[in-house]
Amino acid sequence: MELARRPAITILCPPDGGRPAGMESIEADAEVTYTDAEGLADALRGAEALLLWDYFSEAVRDAWPSADSLRWIHVAAAGVDKLLFPELVDSDVTVTNARGIFDRAMAEFVLGSILAVAKDIHRSHDLQAARRWHRRETRLISTETALVVGTGAIGRETARLLRAAGMDVRGAGRTARSSDPDFGEIIASADLAAHVAWADHVVVTAPLTAETRGLISKDVLAAMKQGSHLVNVGRGQIVDEDALVSALRDGPLEAASLDVFEVEPLPHESPLWTMPGVAVSAHMSGDYEGWREALARQFIDNARRWLNGEPLVNIVDKQRGFVVPAETERT
Repeated sequence: MELARRPAITILCPPDGGRPAGMESIEADAEVTYTDAEGLADALRGAEALLLWDYFSEAVRDAWPSADSLRWIHVAAAGVDKLLFPELVDSDVTVTNARGIFDRAMAEFVLGSILAVAKDIHRSHDLQAARRWHRRETRLISTETALVVGTGAIGRETARLLRAAGMDVRGAGRTARSSDPDFGEIIASADLAAHVAWADHVVVTAPLTAETRGLISKDVLAAMKQGSHLVNVGRGQIVDEDALVSALRDGPLEAASLDVFEVEPLPHESPLWTMPGVAVSAHMSGDYEGWREALARQFIDNARRWLNGEPLVNIVDKQRGFVVPAETERT
């Protein structure tokens, strides 16, 4: 009697060879192949599912002609902008992502960034390095305002945390509306320049899509409040980086906390490294102790669903470039 063929899953691993933990239960029920970018084309032949454990890799586009049986791709990241090339978007392949894994960590990173600016922590560090004793007043964030650009899961968790700290928070999303449970008021992102002067802190949490690319433009930056602060934990390409440098140098911005950039790693010659009021971090706002294990558990849970013929979670709308969940998060 011929045994039924087991489903084939390919896992694209990063150059360091790291693999998701706890895969034994999936390996018992599926043929799992681990590969690097160089071997991806061969490993995709006959594969029905693909895990991008190397979540920033763009190797799938080049290997796409070998994807003769592919039905599902899971990206171990919240952003899928590096994956959604036209041939995949137009295909029947389902894409899922790591929505929900990084929300709290990124919200805490935003809160920490706002506190660091309001409490002048970065200047305190510089004064300490110079062994200079300089007392000064700082600000209460409970008297300040934040506009969160991006009303998905990360933006909502950020809004909830900032509200809990006493801040007045609004959101910016695809469509305007009032009485939102997390943001109160949501303005239309297309009208950002007309509203951005309200905020002491403008926080970018949006995914990179055709609509958000360049959203924080020269005009938006010029319209920001005098002495304001920009936080970007979304994608670097959402912000016009040259215009940002000008806005920091000549006003109206006083500070920027930047975790993502147009080019990563941030080039050595970038003026952002040394500009007063700028905090640079290495695309790490969502990284916390145990995040890789959480990503692996999420994929294993979804893979179990797939193997059992159950609906997948975190399905990405490939045309829009993000997961479209509950009604309250569709703006």
